[in-house]
Amino acid sequence: MIDDCRRYLVSGVVQGVGFRYHAQRQATRLGLVGWVRNREDGNVELVACGEDTNLGRFEMWLREGPTMAWVKSVKIEVMENTEHFTAFSIR
Repeated sequence: MIDDCRRYLVSGVVQGVGFRYHAQRQATRLGLVGWVRNREDGNVELVACGEDTNLGRFEMWLREGPTMAWVKSVKIEVMENTEHFTAFSIR
C-alpha cells in the first residue's frame, strides 16, 4: 500500500558513481515506486512512494549513497502520487 510520496534532491558527488542504479535497487528492495534521474546541476533527483517506514529506511540510505558517492545534503519534500507509479525507474 502506498501511504506517502516524497521528492528528494541529493547533492554532493552523486553523478558518475552508480547512484541512480543503486537507488533503484534499494527502492525496489524496500517495495518503493517512483523514479530517479541526474540533473544538469550535478544533483540527483528522486521521487519515491511507499510505506512510511520504508521511506524512512530509503532516506537513511540516501544520506550515505553507494560506496563511491559523497552525499553533502538530502532535501526532502512531501508530495502526492499524481503519476500512480507501478515500479521504480531510472529516467
